[in-house]
Amino acid sequence: MAQPRVHQGPGPGRGPGAFVKGPKPKNQGKTIARLLGYLKGGYLAPFALVLVCILVSALAGVLGSMFLEVLIDDYITPLTTMDPQLGPDSAAFASVAQGMAQLLKAIGVMALIYLLGIASTFLYNWLMVGISQGMLKSIRDELFTHLQSLPIKYFDTHTHGDLMSRFTNDTDTLRQMISQGIPQIFSSAITVVSVFCAMVSTSVPLTALVAVFVACMLGLTRFIGGRSGQYFVKQQRSLGAVNGYIEEMIAGQKVVKVFCREERAKADFDALNEALRQEAQAANSYANIMGPIMNNLGHLQYVLIAIVGGALAISGVGGLTLGGIAAFLQLSRSFTMPISQISQQFNTIIMALAGAERIFDVLDEAPEADDGYVTLVNAEEVDGQLAETAECTGLWAWKHPHGDGSVTYQRLEGRVELLGVDFGYTGDKLVLHNIALEAQPGQKMAFVGATGAGKTTITNLINRFYDIADGKIRYDGININKIKKPDLRRSLGVVLQETNLFTGTVAENIRYGKLDATQQEVEAAARLANADGFIRRLPQGYDTMLTGDGGSLSQGQRQLLSIARAAVANPPVMVLDEATSSIDTRTERLVQRGMDGLMQGRTVFVIAHRLSTVQNSDSILVLELGRIIERGAHEELIAQRGKYYQLYTGAFELE
Repeated sequence: MAQPRVHQGPGPGRGPGAFVKGPKPKNQGKTIARLLGYLKGGYLAPFALVLVCILVSALAGVLGSMFLEVLIDDYITPLTTMDPQLGPDSAAFASVAQGMAQLLKAIGVMALIYLLGIASTFLYNWLMVGISQGMLKSIRDELFTHLQSLPIKYFDTHTHGDLMSRFTNDTDTLRQMISQGIPQIFSSAITVVSVFCAMVSTSVPLTALVAVFVACMLGLTRFIGGRSGQYFVKQQRSLGAVNGYIEEMIAGQKVVKVFCREERAKADFDALNEALRQEAQAANSYANIMGPIMNNLGHLQYVLIAIVGGALAISGVGGLTLGGIAAFLQLSRSFTMPISQISQQFNTIIMALAGAERIFDVLDEAPEADDGYVTLVNAEEVDGQLAETAECTGLWAWKHPHGDGSVTYQRLEGRVELLGVDFGYTGDKLVLHNIALEAQPGQKMAFVGATGAGKTTITNLINRFYDIADGKIRYDGININKIKKPDLRRSLGVVLQETNLFTGTVAENIRYGKLDATQQEVEAAARLANADGFIRRLPQGYDTMLTGDGGSLSQGQRQLLSIARAAVANPPVMVLDEATSSIDTRTERLVQRGMDGLMQGRTVFVIAHRLSTVQNSDSILVLELGRIIERGAHEELIAQRGKYYQLYTGAFELE
């Protein structure tokens, strides 16, 4: 059977950092380009409008700063040189009044420029909310859809909590980057280029001074951001490990309490949580000092520009005026502010890229391979020949296309053969050796043996949860590798030892086995599984809402619903994996009668520890260490006085 996933606590030699080893984001440019690819899902036009608005907003800021020079030199300075004692009838007074009117008009023009920039900023931020949420919806849809295509092996080797973390924490970091980070990058790039051109046209010496400070800022950003980026990647991995452990502990809370392992659970959680704290503290320590350093450098630059600019204006070098100094000071802030903003957003960007890589790691996982071409179709008999039909006739057939273009139909009967099958979960160790069996339609085959003997593994191979290493498995004479997996599994009914119920009504949970089942079919399946009695005693009967995996029901009742779910599908082959192990002896007798009706006319594979449930099997196969060591009917195996006899008489107990 599948190897269980066991959480490893810290243990000797496993310090907190051992949980979150990992490099920084591998290819940031490729990750960003891949994220931008989701714009093709109907968001290219809105994003183009966002870019236009960003351009307008950036240019409005530059024009406003440049207009400050004109405002001071052409309007304000001349007014300061006029004699304030002039009478109202003098020509000079009229000139002052005209100058004031022109000043007010200029201020109005400047206000309109800034209002245009404000409107553009509002619009592109409003648009980015819709774009980011739409892109995230596309990512979540693709991620969930891809998860459905992954093989069972992937879920056996990854904690559920870590996978859930990619839907929640990682996508939330993406939301912040898409809605804030990406517009900030474009806005900053446009602003830096346009402001730099404006600064050069105003004063080359002062521009050189700003360039020195910007070089220092970029160097510090690279140094500090590089350090914090590594820890933010580890933080996301550590967060996934914490979520995975929490999910395991919540699901296994009864086991924790039964064995009084609360203190051990807390100790293991503390180790994982401490690892998360260390990585988050290291990442944010670097990230949080970046903003104050950049702001202080900006203040220092502002003071030096004022001093140097004033000296240049007084000396008359470069033709710098008072208005030019004021405009350049404003431009310098507009130039360094985007760099400072990017540095402050750097931790968010790195976290988002780390989360995006974790999401893309799942999306890049190879889906479950399926090279089958034989499909299962509804059929009807016409003149003694099978023909495909769109109606549900209760008769199923394998549709087998051939290389010459012809198509043949073969009745679905339920004959299963395993011929010399070898299998291993890993390539270097086999867990099944030379398994051979043949189950004819309507036969009941039982597997018995110790835990780990390979009973469940055989049934997992029949429905192709895993593919065999050697040998063949035939279904109605067709190699199952030729049958499409959804069609193969549609013909198999499985009742697992561990039941899974979903949020919904009792009827909806039964109907999960056949989504188009009528209410009459649902109730008939429940009666067949002897579940109808307790269902009708529920507060709303079949309309009773179940939540929390059916926690309000007993384990036996949950198993009865699982059996009814398999019954409503009405498959020709049934796999019962310890289907009655969770049911008390009295309920088992009731269920067994229903199971006998369910198994009538079907090929059935039964895995059971209770040998009383398999005595009426057509063939019982005893497995040990992945090999069939005995086979035959109950009476034959008892007469052989081998391992089955020892199990049945209690001389040897199953482990």
